[in-house]
Amino acid sequence: MTITSDNKITLSNNVVMPQLGLGTFKLTEFDQISQAINTAIKVGYRSFDTAQLYQNEKQIGQAIKQCGIDRSELFITSKVSNANQGYKKTLASFEQSLKDLQLDYLDLFLVHWPLHHTFFETWRAIEKLYEEKRVRAIGVCNFHISHLELLASQANIQPMINQIEIHPYLTQIDLVRYLRKQNIAIEAWSPLAHNKILNEPVLVAIGDRYNKSLSQVALRWHLQNGYIVIPKSAHPDRIAENINIFDFELTSDEIRKINCLNQKLRTGPNPDDVYNNNGF
Repeated sequence: MTITSDNKITLSNNVVMPQLGLGTFKLTEFDQISQAINTAIKVGYRSFDTAQLYQNEKQIGQAIKQCGIDRSELFITSKVSNANQGYKKTLASFEQSLKDLQLDYLDLFLVHWPLHHTFFETWRAIEKLYEEKRVRAIGVCNFHISHLELLASQANIQPMINQIEIHPYLTQIDLVRYLRKQNIAIEAWSPLAHNKILNEPVLVAIGDRYNKSLSQVALRWHLQNGYIVIPKSAHPDRIAENINIFDFELTSDEIRKINCLNQKLRTGPNPDDVYNNNGF
């Protein structure tokens, strides 16, 4: 994985994706999604992250179709839901995702959570989609080191990305080191810890130095750590604010101070619990 001068990540298979994208979790109304995507396009976003679980692929597909940007300029990610895991169900649900998104291919398709009863079958289906060039890159979400090592025992293709919960209160240092060693790109969901970091004095103080918001400081920390980051927002001002983070740079000391904020605080489920219980 490398970061280019125009703030894009080159994955292990040489596919290039923007380092900053728009998350769409909990956005389900078409008018809301259309406004968010059109605002994002206007201010420079080209990467959009959805999932079967979010139940918004149809709305996003329509909004993308109407946005006026050529498909080749966009990077679209979706994920197979827990209910659709397994070999045949993964393949069928992928076709439905393409239909709903009104696309001929996906740029990135991910396993949303590790489930022990469909673990290898789901990945085998995703490998098939990649080999057939139905998707440009493949990966996983919420995989611990143990899940990745288990997958490696039978996988023919290594994941290009692991999308995980990561933010200043959950730095996941051991997992980050492992992913870097394996050349698996790191993508951060919940980069602002579902707003739990928004009163953090360290981030406020750093933001004051650069005339930036706390959120902008946190997102800049993600970028400088080499993470792909997908903050979610439906508010035009916040969408614009979140991408306005390429005109300043944190010092190594500031990054160290933010790293030290780690509380091992999860805002979502522990992947081990999901894996062992076959879902939520």
